[in-house]
Amino acid sequence: MALSEIDRNLIQRCLAHKPKAWEDFVDRFMGLIIHVINHTAQCRSIRLTQEDRDDLASEVFLTLVRDDFAVLQRFRGASSLATYLTVVARRVVVDRLLRHRSASPLGADVYDTAGDGNQVQQRISDREQVDQLLGELEEAEAAVVRMYHLEGKTYREISVATGMPENSVGPTLSRARNKMRRSGADQTTGRAQ
Repeated sequence: MALSEIDRNLIQRCLAHKPKAWEDFVDRFMGLIIHVINHTAQCRSIRLTQEDRDDLASEVFLTLVRDDFAVLQRFRGASSLATYLTVVARRVVVDRLLRHRSASPLGADVYDTAGDGNQVQQRISDREQVDQLLGELEEAEAAVVRMYHLEGKTYREISVATGMPENSVGPTLSRARNKMRRSGADQTTGRAQ
């Protein structure tokens, strides 16, 4: 699909620094950028908080305005602007996720360990329950659950570590989660009686 007249006009307005041009650009493409962020993170088995999404969206838009809209200046119109922005956004997001993953996992601050003691105590209690539920799984299932949910590894990393085919990791996780849910429900029912 070729460049639409609306998008051509929008690019020209941005490059000419016309009033409200950038705001119109952001309004038009914010949904696309958020979709690219979510899809890219999901493909890499990374959970994002809303703050992570906001940071990644900011990084994409900063890339677009950097050096007087250099990315938009390089656009030749051989495809739709949405397609071009999808490729640019995906590259920015992948780069940022890879850099961030080597430092610390995105969303790692979901629990505030400096906060009140109840939250820390709840984490300890949750961890004990998780350990108990993992103990009821087969060894291979427990290893996959531990690597995915507790260590934040991707399907590919789990496949390499366990020797399990990558396309078997998802079904194994699904079966293990179902077993853990049933076991957790049984424990809750047993306590209530």
